[in-house]
Amino acid sequence: MNTTFHKWALAGLMAANLLNLAQAQTSASASKIVVPFAAGGARELPARSIQQELSKEMGQNWIIEAKPGAGGAIGTVAVARSAPDGKTLLMAASSHFVTAAMGAKPFYEPLKEFVPVANIGNQSYILLVNAQLPVKTVGEFIKYAKAHPGELNYNSAGVSSSTHLAMAYFAKAAGLDILHIPYKGTAEAVTDVSGGRGHAVIVPTAGVGAYLQDPKLRVLGITANRRLSLLPNIPTFSESGLPGFVFDSWFGLLAPAGTPPAVVEKINAAVNKVIALPEVKERLQKHGIESAQLSVEGFNKLFLNDFELMNKVVKESGITRD
Repeated sequence: MNTTFHKWALAGLMAANLLNLAQAQTSASASKIVVPFAAGGARELPARSIQQELSKEMGQNWIIEAKPGAGGAIGTVAVARSAPDGKTLLMAASSHFVTAAMGAKPFYEPLKEFVPVANIGNQSYILLVNAQLPVKTVGEFIKYAKAHPGELNYNSAGVSSSTHLAMAYFAKAAGLDILHIPYKGTAEAVTDVSGGRGHAVIVPTAGVGAYLQDPKLRVLGITANRRLSLLPNIPTFSESGLPGFVFDSWFGLLAPAGTPPAVVEKINAAVNKVIALPEVKERLQKHGIESAQLSVEGFNKLFLNDFELMNKVVKESGITRD
């Protein structure tokens, strides 16, 4: 009886060890896309939208790993220090350049430490305010903020995040004196505006659906150059109070510098194939992201042009790391 019990116990232990070993091997062999912000935020959506199909297309398992902190710098630096073998990629956006643009000692060198791999799509931003604020349009918000200088605040997903940059750029363009309060992620920033602990927040169109249903929030406008078919009732900033104002961002994958060109081309081809799939295209669109296929050369051109643009925006907005 005892012998039988020990045999079953030993068999169970061996099975458990084999399972743990298999899981460890799977984890070790998996490639990963690092999202440098809190899980569940806008930056994670494009990564999740392509994850399954990309794994199938490339015949390798891709996992999503959130590494939030320092306005995206912690996760970004982690990727920069990773092996340049194409197995660790950064889910980046236009704000990739902002941290480095803000000071003489940047956390990372956006051009030197990364190579553009594949563009996924583009997004715009939406201005939300606490519903108790007596404003219903972008123009009314500007007028109210100017009548109450220094009394309003806005939340963001962190210093140098795209949500910080978009609002700071808007405030500068409109001539507003409004206080910035950084959070660790977009969800937390929006939650506090909904709860009355903040007055305003600009959020990406990616993942905005949940916020639009919140009765404690009011939507004022979108930073796109035209109304989106997905959100036809939301007016642009330009038509509702700030003529000519446009702010958008790309979503794309970057690899550590030194990644072999052949590896970069292979991933680029796979991503382009995946985002052309109707189901993936629809998935991205539902998240407020317009898919955009670019070659490695095309994405590199966008990357370099955006570097110049974001540095200009940071300078004009007066954003600092503190």
